[in-house]
Amino acid sequence: MRGDSYDLAVVGAGIIGLSLAAIAHARGLRVVVVERGTAITGSSIRNFGHIGTSVHAGEVAVYAERTHALWLRFAEQAGFWLGRTGTLVVARHDDEMAMIEESGAAGILTANQVSDRAPVVGAVGGVFRERDLQVDPREATTAIAAWLAASGVTFRWRTSALGAADGVLHTSRGEINASATVFATGFDIDQLFPAIAEEYGVERCGLDMLLMEGVGLRVPTLTGSSMLRYSAFSSTPSAAAVRARFERDEPGILSFDINQMYTERPDGTLLVGDTHATSSSISPFQDEDAFRLLERLAINMFGRPLAVRQRWQGVYAKAPHEFLRASPAGDVRVVAVTTGIGMTTGPGLAASVIDDLFGEQ
Repeated sequence: MRGDSYDLAVVGAGIIGLSLAAIAHARGLRVVVVERGTAITGSSIRNFGHIGTSVHAGEVAVYAERTHALWLRFAEQAGFWLGRTGTLVVARHDDEMAMIEESGAAGILTANQVSDRAPVVGAVGGVFRERDLQVDPREATTAIAAWLAASGVTFRWRTSALGAADGVLHTSRGEINASATVFATGFDIDQLFPAIAEEYGVERCGLDMLLMEGVGLRVPTLTGSSMLRYSAFSSTPSAAAVRARFERDEPGILSFDINQMYTERPDGTLLVGDTHATSSSISPFQDEDAFRLLERLAINMFGRPLAVRQRWQGVYAKAPHEFLRASPAGDVRVVAVTTGIGMTTGPGLAASVIDDLFGEQ
């Protein structure tokens, strides 16, 4: 590999790395992607595929808006399924409906309108966010990688990055000459840049998730526990009442830090999740009580028995701030989304990094 020369070397083939490659390639730059695995198996395929543009503010909203446009472009060019589904937030208790009303959200729905959109039981109302998108996470990133490879982006699979400086990316298969290098390795930032990980407070967040038989859900669906995770809802006066009810009636939602959320893949299977546990390292041993609770909540949500098809553990980078952007040397960058919104903001973050390195267009 010695002697290969590129404008941009990207380390990591998750959604941020692939977006960096796609945006740079569209500018006519020569790009190489270095990935230590033989396939994409990380955070970018272990999620809901939900692109929730409409529930954010500030810097997050800026990246989310750019991401929205990029997903539309990627889907058209790479040929994968993208649903312009919107997002349904379901209130199943009066205190959850109060949170929605107090947030000032537009698009408030009655109980009957919720039932018309999704096969949930016990809804008292909700809100619909029409601009949100959905992809199948198990298909989308793989399709983007295949499209980029066919379009002239070089991929070096099964190749570990060892460091970069002075226009050279050092790898386990030799040196790559690159004018700029971006490390987008997700939760494994500490493997190459421990000081940066410590400075930004990066840890790993482990998730328990299920794949269950489908229910005919046409739209990504969030619940009261989801609202407690988004500031537009969690800052309302009624949020305390919702949390107190969970503590009294369903304490596992809080102890497992559950975002009770559902999306359905094009093949009709239902993605169910998810728990959250944060540490510098994630235990490989998953708690069956968490899976039992996720299963029970889903059955209660849709009012019918549901067979479990798969169980798995997701992992993503987590830190006190939403994004990590560091410049350890010259034209070397280290970037990550350090909350669980990589699919919603990762491509937009990547676009801003390309602007930083090569100028805005």
